[in-house]
Amino acid sequence: MLTKRTLLAAGLTTVVAAGLVGCSSGGGSGGGAGASDTNCSNDIMVDDVPIVTYWAWLEDSAETIDNFNSSHDDVQICWTNAGQGGDVYSKLATTIQSNSGAPDMLQIEYDWLNSFVIQDGLVDMAEYGIDEYESSYTPGAWRDVSSGDGVYAVPVDLGPVGMWYREDLFEANDIAIPTTWDEYAQAAEELDAATDGAVKIGNFAPNGQGQHLAFLDQAGAAPFDFDSANLTEIGINANDDASKQVFDYWIDLVDRGLVGTDQAWTPEFNTKLGTGEYATAVYPVWYNIHIPSFEDADPDAVWRAAPIPQWDAANPVQVNWGGSTLAVTTQAEDPELATRVAAELYEPQENKELAVEVGGVFLAQPDMIESDYFQGREYDFYGGQQINQEIFSPAALDYDGVTYSPFTQFYYDEMQRLLSEAIAGEMTADEAADGLQESLETYAGEQGFTLK
Repeated sequence: MLTKRTLLAAGLTTVVAAGLVGCSSGGGSGGGAGASDTNCSNDIMVDDVPIVTYWAWLEDSAETIDNFNSSHDDVQICWTNAGQGGDVYSKLATTIQSNSGAPDMLQIEYDWLNSFVIQDGLVDMAEYGIDEYESSYTPGAWRDVSSGDGVYAVPVDLGPVGMWYREDLFEANDIAIPTTWDEYAQAAEELDAATDGAVKIGNFAPNGQGQHLAFLDQAGAAPFDFDSANLTEIGINANDDASKQVFDYWIDLVDRGLVGTDQAWTPEFNTKLGTGEYATAVYPVWYNIHIPSFEDADPDAVWRAAPIPQWDAANPVQVNWGGSTLAVTTQAEDPELATRVAAELYEPQENKELAVEVGGVFLAQPDMIESDYFQGREYDFYGGQQINQEIFSPAALDYDGVTYSPFTQFYYDEMQRLLSEAIAGEMTADEAADGLQESLETYAGEQGFTLK
């Protein structure tokens, strides 16, 4: 039988797998009552009112929190930047294990929510009235923070996926911009032939798990069936026809030498993308800030954005990669108050614009996504292209949401391991999918889950 102790071990194993547990808890005091001016990165502007402690990494956080504090005389936020990604998740896991030191509220990515739900680390915000805010967010984002009847975070931003491409390379070689995955493979062949192999259409990174999950979602795969209302059961379907279709497609391009296999987020990958050895990057909207920063980039490069290629152009499917939420921890001093603060932090227009202009985020709020302010934004590096209006706003509004794994790191690690072996020719793409299914089923059983 799956117990809370077993679930906690499962969640912590998730983080241990990344080599992260053991970092000290930084910042938050584990409840508003313990917060003071000395452990906040911001000023507390009103004395003798409740304080909500908050961990976040977005660039706009300092200004956004100052705006909130200056406009509230009934509650204040005490903010700490406790790190991003693995750093903050390690600290959160440590606080859950010790049952102390967690903030009231923290920023957390969508795909990590279930990993902390099974550790009893996050509050079900539906118990504190969060459902009244549902209409403020896109349906896909709301699904991503929900499980069963529970809601475990407030959406902040999304990462709708498009295709960044070198317009100059396509034009110089008289190759049409692909709109389907069949056309993408054809364009890869044409680029290879026209440049004697000097330019590949893109890269299939072994460690691109967020991208791989988006590709799987677009093809109709649903690797996990998990509901927080029944923590004892999980459905795993990682080797269905849709999953194998995706893996077969990309490993075929790898085998034919038409795409690269550099690890993502490395200097090698950045250099090849910057110098024109890769002609596309199928990445989210937030990647727009990375492309102009590549060192030794081709000064004559002309970058543009296009919609993500589709499997069926007549039935387009939009996907998401990345984005973050605001969750309330079970150590919160006043979870109802923290829920209200999470819901209202990005409600004022001033804070929404700070998030866009300073934080560089794509808010998950339809009123912002559809606004003239957001739709009309022009991006100089991309030739003045209105990428929100043309590409990413429609993608975000049409994204339906997914069900994420309750053991994210293990899933990502195993997918990377098996796809690396397929890339190296040590197994077929189908064998990688079958191996992933077997590995996930075994792991789930070891952690005490019953397979549906």
